[in-house]
Amino acid sequence: MKLGDFVIGEGNPVFIIAEIGINHNGDVKVAKDLIKAAKEAGCNAVKFQKRTVDVVYTVDELKTPRDNPFGSTNGDLKRGLELSHEAYKEIGEYCKELDIIWFASPWDEQSVDFLEEFNVPCYKIAAAGLTDAGLLNRIKETRKPILLSTGMSNIDEIDKAVAILEKSNLLLFHCTSLYPPPPDKINLNAIHTLAERYGVPVGYSGHEFDTLISAVAVGLGAVAVERHFTLDREMWGSDHKASINPAEMTELVKNIRTVEQAMGSKEICCLPEEVPVKEKLRRVDSL
Repeated sequence: MKLGDFVIGEGNPVFIIAEIGINHNGDVKVAKDLIKAAKEAGCNAVKFQKRTVDVVYTVDELKTPRDNPFGSTNGDLKRGLELSHEAYKEIGEYCKELDIIWFASPWDEQSVDFLEEFNVPCYKIAAAGLTDAGLLNRIKETRKPILLSTGMSNIDEIDKAVAILEKSNLLLFHCTSLYPPPPDKINLNAIHTLAERYGVPVGYSGHEFDTLISAVAVGLGAVAVERHFTLDREMWGSDHKASINPAEMTELVKNIRTVEQAMGSKEICCLPEEVPVKEKLRRVDSL
């Protein structure tokens, strides 16, 4: 799979995505601060979430009382968190300036149409959209690479989703839709299950607090890693608590690159660097 200048798959550097989502809090300046921090941390891409509020949520959901910075209802909050066309244009220009890829998870078909106006290089389907055949088919029509999260899904649901999409243009993300998940619910071995069953590249989308598990996922074969990203977990908003901050993202990128180096090759041999050690320490060679 190719995104811009990046080739994603076995034998290539792990593709690292900072999931900004709605952690911009409806403020394009915060979004740009997050983009800059992601670039400085070494991420390859940033991702947002796009919803057509009146399509994704019912009238009753939008009327539900909920105090927030934009008003007193859930609808006020959801609308306040949606960035405008002009804001996305500014984001696109800023990402181009910083040389970092941006794309988004559309939650409905109208949001796909919206994002197509910006010629995004790929689409990420959130776990919540895995069973939405209309959304999957609309994204498939764009003929762009698709990243599909498998959180909160069973094998039968994933089978049906993969059957709709083109395997040649698909990357699956192993994911546990808990915020955060305890280690014993993450099941990293499922990375192998997905790769073997579907024959497509597999990444890891994590919501845990630490950076260790994501680095281990790379050791198990994850070719891409996505983590929710915030400037500060104490900021208001529902997703900040299950996100990592710039210092943690920097550590994660460093750890991933170290794991990549450490994986090396499958060959077993005496390295040239080991020869002097061998000559010094081997007392007997009578094989």
